[in-house]
Amino acid sequence: MSQTVILTREPVVNKSRAITANRLIAHGQNMGAVVDALNGLADVWPTRHTVFVCLGRLVPTPDLMNWSAPQNAMVEIPVQALNHPQTQALLPQLREAGISTCLSWYAPGTALPAGAEWRFVLLDARKNAAPNGAPGLSLAWGLADLPAFQKAVAAGYDGASGWFFLHGNPPPKDLTPGHAQIVRLLNLVRNNGDIKEIEAVLKQDVALSYKLLRYINSAGFGLMCEIQSFRHAVSILGYDKLNKWLSLLLVTASRDPSAPAMMQTAITRGRFMEEAGAQFFDKSERDNLFITGAFSLLNLLLGTSMQAVLDEMNLPPNVTEALLYEQGEFAPFLKLARLCESFDGSALAKAADELQLAPDVLNRAHLTALAFADDLQA
Repeated sequence: MSQTVILTREPVVNKSRAITANRLIAHGQNMGAVVDALNGLADVWPTRHTVFVCLGRLVPTPDLMNWSAPQNAMVEIPVQALNHPQTQALLPQLREAGISTCLSWYAPGTALPAGAEWRFVLLDARKNAAPNGAPGLSLAWGLADLPAFQKAVAAGYDGASGWFFLHGNPPPKDLTPGHAQIVRLLNLVRNNGDIKEIEAVLKQDVALSYKLLRYINSAGFGLMCEIQSFRHAVSILGYDKLNKWLSLLLVTASRDPSAPAMMQTAITRGRFMEEAGAQFFDKSERDNLFITGAFSLLNLLLGTSMQAVLDEMNLPPNVTEALLYEQGEFAPFLKLARLCESFDGSALAKAADELQLAPDVLNRAHLTALAFADDLQA
């Protein structure tokens, strides 16, 4: 029997579309394999938000208690398993260990066991128009797009889980002056422009300068000293590294209500591609892998077309080919990043196998990326 375990994910957002939790779906054939996989990821576990752990098709059993669950972990219990003896044995053990629970696939009128406490309940919004007195904070699942989310919130849902915010966005427009300014700055750095000219652009936007220095000095950069100015950053890092962090500025420039969720998704994709591609590309190409993933939602974040924004930028061909045509050497890794966002892990497992990427390497890259994106937006 295969012991392969693959993790995919969904974001959990509140009524304002801000990410409040991450939902991990563990795709495995038995509980022992899932527990081993989760224990093996303790050092890269994302800690900024609550992490829901969905066990996929598995019945939750007391074997789950062999997992050293992090403090921010929450276990999902599907309604269909409530009457299973093994799940009934598990529930009091979870309570005693202080591990909170989410009741998934709840429907109004469901008979619930005595003494059970549910922090959240997940409902299929396609079948349940409103939570109707749910025993915990209600989350809508299965939403197709932004209008469906707005309708669910109006009906009384407290939030949602899923990727609805990537669909149903306003039609593309031209780049705003603020976004165009960052593109100009990015092009100057990519072309090794004069430092004085780059500093002059930064001085026109104090908030931009602050965000740049904040990103560079974040824990994810791993610097031994604090960067005090752009000139200092150039002397310490060089233009290539700054290109990566200016790319982050562009990704985080949107003020759309869905922007924080899209930003987290884009940055997670970028860091995932960088980590997953480490054994396939030399160090000089890893930043371009990051930029490919981070820019994969640039059209939605900036409210324009991908072609329009890339026409303004001087990007390497392997980045452009992946973003515009899903071709070239970076395209398989962008595909992997997107498949991590599926509720079904079979396509992700197949794509990873085609690249001969081991599941544990894939999962580690995934959680490393998620933790990085969460921390960056703190």
